[in-house]
Amino acid sequence: MANQEKLPWDLTEEILSCVPPESLVRFRTVSKQWNALLSDKTFIKKHKTKMTYRFILATKSKIYSVSVNPKIEVHDLMLDVPDLEPHALPRRLMDCDGLLLCDMGKRGMVSNPWLKQTRRVEHEGNHQSFDFSGIGYDDDNGYKTLGTHRTELDPTKTFWKTLDFSSDAWKEQRGVMKSSGSSSSPSTTEEGTTVITFHSTSGVSLNGTWYRVASYNETKYSYFIVNFDFTKETFNQFCDLPCEDNKHDDALVLRVFIGDRFSLLKQSHLTKKIQIWVTKNKIHKRGGRDVEWMNFMEVSIPNLPDLVQPSYFINDKRLVVCSCDTDGQALIYVVGNNNLISKTKIDLVADFWPSHCSLIPSLVSVPGGKREEAG
Repeated sequence: MANQEKLPWDLTEEILSCVPPESLVRFRTVSKQWNALLSDKTFIKKHKTKMTYRFILATKSKIYSVSVNPKIEVHDLMLDVPDLEPHALPRRLMDCDGLLLCDMGKRGMVSNPWLKQTRRVEHEGNHQSFDFSGIGYDDDNGYKTLGTHRTELDPTKTFWKTLDFSSDAWKEQRGVMKSSGSSSSPSTTEEGTTVITFHSTSGVSLNGTWYRVASYNETKYSYFIVNFDFTKETFNQFCDLPCEDNKHDDALVLRVFIGDRFSLLKQSHLTKKIQIWVTKNKIHKRGGRDVEWMNFMEVSIPNLPDLVQPSYFINDKRLVVCSCDTDGQALIYVVGNNNLISKTKIDLVADFWPSHCSLIPSLVSVPGGKREEAG
C-alpha cells in the first residue's frame, strides 16, 4: 500500500467533477485537499456543467428527485425540514445555482437537497399575506430572496421586500407592482408607475438576476420579461417574448437553457400546441435590447392535455415536462420529433398536486444565517 501510485491531481479533479453531489459530499473526509476542492468556487462551477437536469417534487411531507436519462428514476431525498408548519403544502419551488427556495406560506425554506442542508426563512411583520417569489444574488455574490406582501389598508396592492441571507435583514423595496396569480384580481401600482401583471408561472434566476413573464394590459395580452436586479434593487422591463397572440390561459414558462441562455415554452390553451423558443446568445441582465429568439421546437400531438403549471428541460433535442393530470397525479412527458415518446405516472409521489421545478444539482452551500444540517 505504501508504494501505491497516486493519480495526478488534475486527473483526480476531472474525475471528481463528474461525480453526483450526493456521492461527492461523502469524500470531504478523504483529505484536507479534497475538502478544500469541494468548496472551491471554480470547481463548483465546473462540476455543475457536468451535471444534468432533474425535477424536484415537493409534497406536504417529502421532497423527491426525478431524473430522466433516459430511464425515469425517483428518489426520496430524505430532507428533514425543521420547525416548519406540520403538513404545510409547498406553494411553489424556485431555484438559483442549485439552491432550492420553497414557499411554504408563512415561512420559506432554502435548501441544497443533495448536500442535506436547509435553513428556514421567516418574513418580518404581521402581513395579511406573504409570498416568496424568487432567489438570486448581487454583484458581491450575496444571496437574497424576493418576496411580496399585501396590507389591510389596500389589499389590492402588492409590496416587495428582499432578504439578505448574510445579515437576515429584510428591506422594503420602492415601487408597488401587480402580481396576478391564477385567481388574483387587478391591482394598481404607486402613482406615476406602470401597472404590471405577472403571469401565473414562477420566475427564474440566471446569473443572480430574477426574471419573470409579465404584461402591461390584461386585455391586449402583450407579454414581455421583467427582471429584478438584486444589486441595484430595481425592476426593469427586459425584453419582449418571441410569441404573439398570447392568452391568459396559455402556459408560458421561462427556463434557463445551456447555462447562460433562456428557453420559453408556450402551450396554447385552445389548440394544445407546444412551441419552444431559445435565445441565440448569452443573456446579460442589462442587455435586453440585444436578445434574439430562435424557434427551437414545435409539438402538435393529438389528445395532448393542458400542461398544468408545467416545469421542463431540454435534453438532446427532447422536451421533458413535469405536470399534473386533472386528478393532481404527477406525470413526466418525454417528447421528440413531434412524437410523444413516453408518458409516465410518478407513483412513488403519493400526494396529489405536488409543487415541482427543474434544476441542476450543485455543490453550492446554503448561504448565510444559521444553517441546519438535515440528518
